[in-house]
Formats: sequence, C-alpha cells, structure tokens
Amino acid sequence: MSGQNQVALITGAGSGVGRATALAFLNAGWQVVLAGRRADALAATIAAAGERGSAALAVPTDVGDPDSVRALFDAAVARFGRLDFLFNNAGTGAPPIPLEDLSYAQWMTVVNANLTGTFLCMQQAFRVMKDQNPRGGRIVNNGSISAYAPRPNSAPYTSTKHAVSGLTRSGALDGRKYDIAVGQIDIGNAVTEMTERMANGVPQADGSMRVEPRMDVEHVARSVLHMAALPLESNVLFMTVMATKMPFVGRG
Repeated sequence: MSGQNQVALITGAGSGVGRATALAFLNAGWQVVLAGRRADALAATIAAAGERGSAALAVPTDVGDPDSVRALFDAAVARFGRLDFLFNNAGTGAPPIPLEDLSYAQWMTVVNANLTGTFLCMQQAFRVMKDQNPRGGRIVNNGSISAYAPRPNSAPYTSTKHAVSGLTRSGALDGRKYDIAVGQIDIGNAVTEMTERMANGVPQADGSMRVEPRMDVEHVARSVLHMAALPLESNVLFMTVMATKMPFVGRG
C-alpha cells in the first residue's frame, strides 16, 4: 500500500510512539486522523508536521467510550471518505504497586484504555473497511514486551497486553473474509515520556534496580510504516522491535 491517497487513523497520537508514528505517516504521504484525549497535544503533533499538517485531522477522543469512538470514525470517513490503516496505540498503565494494593478504579482505567479501547476501535474499523470500495484495510495493535513477560507490579498492564494479543489473533482470523489484515507490534523500551524512569533504574524480577537501554522512537515509527506499506495479500502478524540490550531475552 502506497502512502499516496491512503488514510491512516492513529490513536494516542498526541505524544510518544503515537506522535512519532503520525509524523512518519504524514511525511510518507498519508492522510492521517489523529486521536487522543488532549486537543492541545494533537495540535502540537500537527504543528510538528509543518506543511504536511494540512493532511491531518485531529479528533479528541476517549477510546474507552463507545460513543466517542464512533464519532471518531464518523469524522474520519466524513473528511477522507475511507480508512486504509488503523494503529491502535492509545494506552496507559497503573502505578507500579503490589497487586494486592491496586484499586478497582486503577484496574479498570487500564482495562478501558488498553483492552476495551482497542476492541472498540477495531470494531469500528471493521465496519468501515468491509463496506468501502476498494474493500479492506489493515489494523496494527500496539502490544508490548509485556505481552510475553511481565515486569514486577504490572498486573493490569501485562494482563491487558496479553489480551490484546488475543484480539490481534481473533481479528486476523475474522478479518480474512473482508480483506482486513490485522497484526501487532510489540515494543520494548523506546525513548518516550513513558520510559523516562528507565534512565534512572527500574525494578527487575530479582529485586534489583537497573538502568535499562532504550532505543529511538523513530525506529518504532518506521516499523509501523513498514507494516502498513505491505500489500493486503501479506501481513506481519507479530513484530517485536526493542532496544537490543534491554533485559528481556533469556536472563537479561
């Protein structure tokens, strides 16, 4: 899929991975719908795109709210006429406290953003993609290294990211008949606001604290763009992009 005249929708586009990916898509010639909670953050992403910002549409959205998500996709189709690519990137985590001390509200905040939000956006994307002409499109879900192995005190985040992997597999199967390809990118230690604490040391499974290597977020954006650029006859079902020396593979 060439970027020219293609339409992408990126959630969590106001910062971090979402902002970097939105800018990469705009620079590659895509038309991009930016979703996120904060209108000012979305506006800053568009401003960072310079002249290419004219190909962007910002839609403040709560991905955990069905009505808000429906309005997001309606706005995308009203502006651009179709949708070729969805990057389910929006997400959050709970404070790194012991499992037994987590509140129900803390648990549900993560579930609504990471799992319910991904489902609601996938559902709306299916509805658009299966009925448009040409039919079909691609969805990439933002998983995580945590979709394979937890960090200490990360039950809500880890649980939802495991569940996102299930949604990815179900979506890849259910999307076949509509020419919808669904895949997942699992990211380990990109340089964003979310990973700033790693520069000062984060808890390890053995109880120690360790400064963890991080990678440029642009490498993540380029990876998502690669997945999106494939023809619909091909699909990257799962991709892991991570800081080479982060303590993940083996014993760290």
